[in-house]
Amino acid sequence: MHSHLSFENPPALPHEVVVETLERALRDPSHEGEAADALVGIALNDDDREFVEHWCMEVGTRAVSGSPLLGLVGLCLGHIARRFGRLGDDALALARSLAMRAEADPADVDGRALDGYDDVRSFLHLR
Repeated sequence: MHSHLSFENPPALPHEVVVETLERALRDPSHEGEAADALVGIALNDDDREFVEHWCMEVGTRAVSGSPLLGLVGLCLGHIARRFGRLGDDALALARSLAMRAEADPADVDGRALDGYDDVRSFLHLR
């Protein structure tokens, strides 16, 4: 068995660790990998929807064009919609905006934002 090929979803980290990790990545793109794990971990496993949504908004509005975190935020917003059955108005607008940017220029926002917005539309029953 090749254990190095297996994938496990990251766990939800304590909120203070998430905040520190995401802030560090927003200041220094060399930390985007650990920020991605922190973001996915909370989107999939944290039960505090408002905290998760807040940090998706922070990263989605502050990360620079071309950052892999932008597409990931779109995907994570889809996870929130699936898990909680709702998104705040600002988060919904961000999911839509990231998807539109991904469609217009994949070098700006990667295609995961489109997958996330498909999930948002599906789980929130939007047209």
